[in-house]
Amino acid sequence: MKNYRLCLLLVFIAILAACSPKGPYAVTNKYYKDKTKRFTETLQQQLPAALTDSTGTLIPSDWVGTVNFGIRKPNYVIIHFTGQDSVKQTLKTFTITSTQVSAHYVIAKNGKVFHMVNDYLRANHAGVGKWGSVTDMNSCSIGIEIDNNSTEPFTDAQINSLLVLLTQLKKNYNIPQANFIGHQDFAPKRKPDPGPLFPWQKLAQHGFGYWSDDILELAPADFNYTIALKLIGYDTSDIKAAIVAFKRHFVQTDISPQLTQLDLNILYNVYQKYY
Repeated sequence: MKNYRLCLLLVFIAILAACSPKGPYAVTNKYYKDKTKRFTETLQQQLPAALTDSTGTLIPSDWVGTVNFGIRKPNYVIIHFTGQDSVKQTLKTFTITSTQVSAHYVIAKNGKVFHMVNDYLRANHAGVGKWGSVTDMNSCSIGIEIDNNSTEPFTDAQINSLLVLLTQLKKNYNIPQANFIGHQDFAPKRKPDPGPLFPWQKLAQHGFGYWSDDILELAPADFNYTIALKLIGYDTSDIKAAIVAFKRHFVQTDISPQLTQLDLNILYNVYQKYY
């Protein structure tokens, strides 16, 4: 009898295992699939606009489907570091609803790339910030998170994978060179990533963002650094935060909120590349 019960238990466990979703992210993958299905159903709706004037009178409307339309494409790439201890921790963070954060791609230390949100969909990676006139960066950008705790160098494998990914994104969506920026650039009051250890110079050499020339012209005596930062795209409402963000990206050896003459020369050189 004891052996019989044990056999039944083993059969029951085997049945449960066979019925269980396969893979550690099977449940979240199903959630993603179900949610995108609902988005598809919304896109397929053909409803006239329901409009009423100030008196409550219904304004006549109808649906006429045009033949000239397409899907919206991303125009920016925002690069982040995860600020966490492992890629496993980051994947968990992005697969639980309570965090409300995500990214299109996550790049592990060994170079493995995790694609988490379709490029045409909106991920919750940028948050509150401003770059030029853009305040809703989530709606027009692709977010790339790199597994890095903020104090360590980025691995060669990560940067190699990143360059391949950026090449594909730039080609697929015709993203301008100037529109590859860091989270720190978009949200200087809140975010420090990807930080001064990130190899922006190498990215610029491949056509992703800009970098200063080796030979710098002396910034004019009347050079207005606040206007220059604003023309590049920085939110200058907190000028010290904007200076720190700029130096994290373009100086990297010093991230104090003051501009030295060298910093001014770099800023003068860089801002001319944008205009």
